[in-house]
Amino acid sequence: MRVRRIGDLFTIAKGKKYEETQANDANEMVRYIQIEDLRNDNNIKMVNKIDNGVYVTSNDVLIAWDGANAGTIGYNLTGIIGSTLAVLRPRDSNNYIPYIAKFLRSKSLFLRENCTGATIPHIQKKVLEDIEVPLPSFEQQKEIAYILDKAQTLIDKRQDAISKIDELILAVFWDMFGDPIKNDYSFCKKKLPDFVSKDKYAIKRGPFGGALKKDMFVKNGYLVYEQYHAINDEFTMARYFIDGDKFEELKAFEVFPGDLIVSCSGVTLGRIAEVPRDAKKGIINQALLKITLDQNIMNNTFFKYLFRHEGIQNILFGVSRGSGIPNFPPMEQVKDIDFITPPIELQRKFAIIVSKIEVQKKSYYQSLQHLESNFQALLQKAFKGELKVKDGVVTDERFAVI
Repeated sequence: MRVRRIGDLFTIAKGKKYEETQANDANEMVRYIQIEDLRNDNNIKMVNKIDNGVYVTSNDVLIAWDGANAGTIGYNLTGIIGSTLAVLRPRDSNNYIPYIAKFLRSKSLFLRENCTGATIPHIQKKVLEDIEVPLPSFEQQKEIAYILDKAQTLIDKRQDAISKIDELILAVFWDMFGDPIKNDYSFCKKKLPDFVSKDKYAIKRGPFGGALKKDMFVKNGYLVYEQYHAINDEFTMARYFIDGDKFEELKAFEVFPGDLIVSCSGVTLGRIAEVPRDAKKGIINQALLKITLDQNIMNNTFFKYLFRHEGIQNILFGVSRGSGIPNFPPMEQVKDIDFITPPIELQRKFAIIVSKIEVQKKSYYQSLQHLESNFQALLQKAFKGELKVKDGVVTDERFAVI
């Protein structure tokens, strides 16, 4: 089997910040491809063509270059890309692009772990270029890509079931509380400082400037919470640590179980998650906001869904979403927003309903994790040339469902 470097197979070009003022007079429209478009087509955005834009075709591979989702891979897309993406253009037509794109997806975590930048990660071009791709014949590449697509379909169906559970929770929220912007049920309204705990650091943005640099990190110690945790509502990942002296210096940014953390930069601006009971002792990084609520006034579960509401997100981030790397608004603005504050008993009732629905969601997640684990094993076999296939069907018993 041939093996080639990505740098030998592709040229790599970084996207540019899209400037509407540079649109040409013809008013031709083109798809504006952003990081979320690398995953699905749920939110297609069309913009006017500009003369100096970076345009891509369906034969190119795209990669998220900057931000918490750096390393995310997409392909079979046509349009213009912004400054957070890069395009890999094939030097020849000797290989099947979907096969190489799927191989690169298997390297997404590796690319993310080798990013530069502690606050906003950036792909290292040399690391990407040096990745070696195993290349069987063109027909075998097509066959492997087809098998992987079938496996991915199973995962997508399970993810769709999980999405429907999320939609159910939103329906319950709407039924119990109505539109929080219109305040359909005339609930009392309070500003953020009125329903956080009395703790001095109940509302705290992460440390700025040079307070946290990569050369300060150690192999073990106090965890540095980052955007990944807020974006994915997942707390097992532990990448950066600081020692005891640095922890004491930055103790104002300490994270406690039950705190809420909010993503403050990039396209995932405004994602919110609750720190679990068994969370590691640590601090938030520069790209997070920490909120500690007074549970007698505002319930964590209720507030998470309130904060995620499109209307609240638009008030907070409506303007920022159009910029290259969106950022959190000034804290004075955040503290001045009016949030509906239903009776705490009603909030707690909602939280109980959510917890029951989450039981079903958890079982779906476990099934999804099993499918994804099998998929990773399938990837390893496929790219090592060990996948047993006959007439387009995997013969390995472990993957018989595919």
